Amino acid sequence: MVTMGAYEAKTHLPRLLERVAKGERIVITKHGVPVAELAPVRAEAHVDRDELVAQIRAFGKGRSAGGPLRELIEEGRR
Repeated sequence: MVTMGAYEAKTHLPRLLERVAKGERIVITKHGVPVAELAPVRAEAHVDRDELVAQIRAFGKGRSAGGPLRELIEEGRR
């Protein structure tokens, strides 16, 4: 893992971002003390919106907002 001072990191940020995009991790220090780490973002799985809506509807089937929850909902509408 590469370590770099804050001033140098600021000066070379575009180059550092290219390195991070290729998978490298870079620790940024201030007066020799690590304060931050540049790391690649983990790729998130693509979620199909229509499938997600179907899952939410299936979860809610047969459930109701009755009882104390219904009272709180109605109270919030006043």
